[in-house]
Amino acid sequence: MASSLVQIRLDDDLKAQASALYDALGLDLPTAIRMFLKRSVMVNGIPFSMTLPANEYKATRAFRAMQEISEAASAAGVSDMTLDEINAEIDAARDGQKA
Repeated sequence: MASSLVQIRLDDDLKAQASALYDALGLDLPTAIRMFLKRSVMVNGIPFSMTLPANEYKATRAFRAMQEISEAASAAGVSDMTLDEINAEIDAARDGQKA
């Protein structure tokens, strides 16, 4: 099978830490990278779980919620309301619920 050369740039410290880790496992860095790529192909994706830290996940969810609210407001034709108008609508809705 023919082979190809792949070059990547790494932070010197990251390379040293990874090399030390894989050396302790009896592997060199190129072998570890080949293992990662083979596993990626085998599982048809990244071979480990990828998650955001909790605070980033919450911020992402909040941003998506804001986008959904904005889209819903545009669809309802109320996307250009001022804060005072929004608060007046909320007050009116609350007053209507109490009656």
